[in-house]
Amino acid sequence: QVQLAESGGGLVQAGGSLRLSCATSISIFSENAIGWYRQAPGKVRELVAVVTTGDSTKYSESVKGRFTISRDNAKNTVYLEMNSLKPEDSAVYYCNTAIGRTGIPRGNSWGQGTQVTVSS
Repeated sequence: QVQLAESGGGLVQAGGSLRLSCATSISIFSENAIGWYRQAPGKVRELVAVVTTGDSTKYSESVKGRFTISRDNAKNTVYLEMNSLKPEDSAVYYCNTAIGRTGIPRGNSWGQGTQVTVSS
């Protein structure tokens, strides 16, 4: 059973925008903070943003002011709105449950993610 599913990635020019979606189950959505993470070639996986069940958020310094994470309670979905994209944002983006606002992943299981490629 798929419990978290990322979508919305694609190829975009620098300065453009994308919105990623993380579809979750009811139980996951209602009980957990959800984080967006990314991993680029030659880089470690890093936290991009996290949102708690109480809508508290945290962002990495590199995306503050450009990305917005949000929860849609009606759809059990977490979004990552990415604006003013830069080539260095290119990576595979993953969502996962997180330990509150810390953004620390709760588990070690990761899905396929969704590829974001930003061209110069």
